[in-house]
Amino acid sequence: MTAQEIMDAKALAASKSHSEAERRRRERINNHLAKLRSLLPNTTKTDKASLLAEVIQHVKELKRQTTLIAETSPVPTEIDELTVDNAPDEDGKPVIKASICCEDRSDLLPDLIKTLKSLRLRTLKAEITTLGGRVKNVLFITGEDNNDHESINGGENDEHQQHHHQSITSIQEALKAVMEKSNDESASGSVKRQRTNLNILEHRSL
Repeated sequence: MTAQEIMDAKALAASKSHSEAERRRRERINNHLAKLRSLLPNTTKTDKASLLAEVIQHVKELKRQTTLIAETSPVPTEIDELTVDNAPDEDGKPVIKASICCEDRSDLLPDLIKTLKSLRLRTLKAEITTLGGRVKNVLFITGEDNNDHESINGGENDEHQQHHHQSITSIQEALKAVMEKSNDESASGSVKRQRTNLNILEHRSL
């Protein structure tokens, strides 16, 4: 073969190799797009741009739903969290909902009981979930007597509303101290447990 023929043969081989690589690349892309299309419910998009836009929108919606489920689910997360809000019952009686998510430890429940008693509060309902060394306590609490009910509920005038805000703040600060209490010995000795749901209905203090 002449030098020119050799060069032409190499160029042809390179062209074929490039074409084969491009074919495989397009095949991979089409396979990925087919997988994405199969994940979307009732999609009618055929072009790549529209399909990708729909996939992005679908992922955002799934993320929104996941966030919503996480906010309403009793399953403990990896983040320490505390919320204290009003949650009046069906009769309009004053009830406060406190949600505490933190590391599980042996003295957590006794600390919560002690704290609630010091604030003259009693537990109407408690939902406790443990998972992998984490625990989430959702407590529905109210005052021990009618006077405490009035303090928690507040009232119509500004003085009562201010007192009510102070009561919420006091409860939040007290529970935050319990949540943040360090217990290295209990944490290091904690055992990973399967998820346990306890729904405790009661009309007395913990």
